Amino acid sequence: MIKEALKSFEDLECWKACKEVRGYVSEIVKKFPPEEKFALVNDMKRAARSTTHNIAGGYGRFHYQENIQFCRHSRGSLYEFLDQLITAFDEGYILHEELVKSRELIDKALALLNGYINYLSRAKNEHKTITR
Repeated sequence: MIKEALKSFEDLECWKACKEVRGYVSEIVKKFPPEEKFALVNDMKRAARSTTHNIAGGYGRFHYQENIQFCRHSRGSLYEFLDQLITAFDEGYILHEELVKSRELIDKALALLNGYINYLSRAKNEHKTITR
């Protein structure tokens, strides 16, 4: 729930959670083999970065439906990243514990992002003005 006017997308809890996901991927890919640098590592970084980029992009739109659509892209990127983590686990690049921690971070981000999407949907239906 939004309790006060937001000053920046950086104030959004869903953005903060996605930033945490993004930071975690940067750490775990450091131990991947060199041949994955331009393959799985690149894909994982792009998906993780997309989560925060899309929240920020939607925030800047000032229209509920556009903001919701960008947040849905962010949600899709979280699922894409989860699939890439499963691939990394299957290939032996990450440990089971790292996959579990990744899932926890992603689940938290998804819950917050879904809450924000629901908030935007309700606000859109109530024709409220976005205040910043």
